[in-house]
Amino acid sequence: MTVPFLDLRAAYLELRREIEEAVARVLASGWYVGGPEVDNFEQAFADYCGTKHCVGVGNGLDALHLALRAMDVGFGDEVIVASNSYIATVLAVSMVGATPVLVEPDPRTHNLDPARVEAALTPRTRVILPTHLYGQPADLDPLLELGQRRGLRLLEDAAQAHGARYKGRRIGGHGDAVAWSFYPSKNLGALGDAGAVTTNDAVLAERIRTLGNYGSHRRYVNEVRGVNSRLDPVQAAVLGLKLRHLEDWNSRRTAVATHYRQALSGDDLELPIVPHWAEPAWHLFVIQTDKRELLQQGLAGTGVETLIHYPIPPHRQQAYADLGFAWGAFPLAERLAERVLSLPIGPHLSEEHVAQVVAFAQSALQRLAA
Repeated sequence: MTVPFLDLRAAYLELRREIEEAVARVLASGWYVGGPEVDNFEQAFADYCGTKHCVGVGNGLDALHLALRAMDVGFGDEVIVASNSYIATVLAVSMVGATPVLVEPDPRTHNLDPARVEAALTPRTRVILPTHLYGQPADLDPLLELGQRRGLRLLEDAAQAHGARYKGRRIGGHGDAVAWSFYPSKNLGALGDAGAVTTNDAVLAERIRTLGNYGSHRRYVNEVRGVNSRLDPVQAAVLGLKLRHLEDWNSRRTAVATHYRQALSGDDLELPIVPHWAEPAWHLFVIQTDKRELLQQGLAGTGVETLIHYPIPPHRQQAYADLGFAWGAFPLAERLAERVLSLPIGPHLSEEHVAQVVAFAQSALQRLAA
């Protein structure tokens, strides 16, 4: 029995009738750019996150890029990012002409380490940009305190953290702005690319909306050089429907993660560590082992699909070869890239599949330890 890493069709099949009705509603409305479906989703998602504003955009990278532009970040500026984040976080900084300053993660949580951030600040630092990696909230209070003390903005990359909570409060409005991706594999996933920015800053929200609409908030009047990045109404309708199921789907993910954490063990196995103040969304369940390739091959042989998030850290990507970082420049990020393995997790993973993953993973780990 094959265990897929994530079955993207399952959410559609669960909500098939409602999804098709939502799409048909948009097609019949005549609103194919903007309109009430986008307005309704933006309000619903802002309410869900506990923020005043939500601005829909084309995708998660645009959400980061437009938020940085709205903060007037540009050439000569520096932005703090985690050395082990997905490359999109770094690309957004490059897109506005700023310099990404990589900072190592906390080895326990894999998130940006607040203790290392202050040492990386310079007079050119403008923004601290933590990623809520794997759906686990970053430790925000120390970063907020540091930002307030040094006059810096906090932009959160929450592409994997829909519904996650930090100290009892949902991610979405702790910092100046929060960038979201609704890529189909996310906890709240569209039927294609989509994204958003949430914020409590009305001025920032309006600037992001203007920048994403060709630099215009009044037809044929362009105040700045913007881009075309708007949330599609079909995607907004589907996201609005799925949002009503997100808490239930996240609960199912939590149940899978709890089962894994209780059932898996081994001398050469590191399981996710969850701080007492964190309630992860469990977008990914990431283990660590020095025998990753052998474990992955063993699981593949039994029909269990796994993935690696992420095999090459940003500073070792060809796209950033010009930065001149040699191997060993960021040892924590490099070690994670060599050891992490993501097990199947999702709201539609059956109990039988979960049991199969545990049984085969434990068997493989025992063989590798012998």
